[in-house]
Amino acid sequence: MTTAQPGSPPADRRLVVIGDTNLARRVCASLTAREHTVHHLGEPNDSELRTALRTTPDGVAILLHDDVAALRYALAVAHISPQAPVTVTVFDRTVSEELKRLLPQCDVTSPADLAAPSLAGPCIDPANLAVHHRPQGTRAVTAVDARPRLGACQPHGRQLGRRLGRFAGQLRPHDAGTRLLVIGLTGILAVLLADWAWLVSHGHHPAEALFHATRVVAAVGPATAPAHSYGYQLAASAAMLATLLFSALFTAGVIERMLGLKLIGLIGPRTLPRSGHVIVVGMGQVGLRLCAELQRHGVPVVGVERDPHAATARLARSLGIPVMTGHGGDRTVLEQLRLGKARSIAAVGSDDLDNIAVAIAAHGVAPATPVVIRAGDHEAIAETRSLLPLGTVRDVTGLAAGYVLARLVDEPVGGVIAHEHDIYLQRPDETFTPWPLTTRDDCRHHQDGVTARVPAPRSHGVGTPR
Repeated sequence: MTTAQPGSPPADRRLVVIGDTNLARRVCASLTAREHTVHHLGEPNDSELRTALRTTPDGVAILLHDDVAALRYALAVAHISPQAPVTVTVFDRTVSEELKRLLPQCDVTSPADLAAPSLAGPCIDPANLAVHHRPQGTRAVTAVDARPRLGACQPHGRQLGRRLGRFAGQLRPHDAGTRLLVIGLTGILAVLLADWAWLVSHGHHPAEALFHATRVVAAVGPATAPAHSYGYQLAASAAMLATLLFSALFTAGVIERMLGLKLIGLIGPRTLPRSGHVIVVGMGQVGLRLCAELQRHGVPVVGVERDPHAATARLARSLGIPVMTGHGGDRTVLEQLRLGKARSIAAVGSDDLDNIAVAIAAHGVAPATPVVIRAGDHEAIAETRSLLPLGTVRDVTGLAAGYVLARLVDEPVGGVIAHEHDIYLQRPDETFTPWPLTTRDDCRHHQDGVTARVPAPRSHGVGTPR
């Protein structure tokens, strides 16, 4: 057994870890390396839970993918051992708020919330380790002499430029239905303007010309046609026939948008940005929190999600985040999102292999665009150092494990960040302390197969992807 880490409390704490997840195994292994007594349970029944809590432990960590199950275990632990400090990771914000209401003494956190600043930092500027939103402004964590330091955030764009870019993105078609709507609307307006201009140039009053042009667009013809004006009569006839076609296209586009989910707006704040934006591939809980974090810093963002019916994709709509339906590894999708003009692209889906595929595709489309990758959960690529050539790598599980570990051993912690291959605790005084973690493979309970009977972790928690 290894010696306790410098600065850690005496190795006499008795702790309970619940969950058969990579996060639970990594926390268990790190606690054991610090010479604490760990009782690791996978998915215990009531009898097993009562046995583990017979003597009040110094701390309990509930680390599951199923948020409802986490809520149930937290309530059970509070009932069996009311004095035990409890730390719970919950992805869904609704469940988290309910748990805080029921158990105010319970520390409820989300791996997505913990990782959002560390993911947003390099998305805004590759030199940033993380960014934090403060009442006095945005603060950035950068590396100074190979150590994290908190300082002022460099401006990442002009407000005028962002507004002009948003204005230029209005009425920009992003799919077949929207394209039909825009073509039809543009054609109708072009016919109206051309007919009005013709009549005004031939001496008609602008109001009278507008009246006649509107009748032409409505395909009922002008109220009166100038005598012997065969040119205008032919032009008006052609305009009415063209309007029939444009009206059909416009109607088809309107119906398509009425029946669709409308995850991208045609006008307004949810239109596709044209430049200086961040593309977030994978709109699970991590992707959604990352988009919200970037928006707080004034950075235009667009999400990519394969499942348009995902709960988080619909939630993004209420937050004003445009979401394109498609695969982030598709070159056509990346080109349509103007990857070459983007500030960066973040691949933050729950599957590490998909994230790597997105990073490879992004390098093929726009090699100069920075890439941020969420990785570290997959068994085959748990060692993230091999992914460094693809971009900035962030291990969401490692960040969450560092925070949970600090809470269990009573270390003061305000947040966690990643720098190179290490995890750092951000203290309440805004200083940073290295916080070594042990790999999940060193969890002896997992090696002994104690939790092998638990089903494999699901990729969705409370109906929403991670």
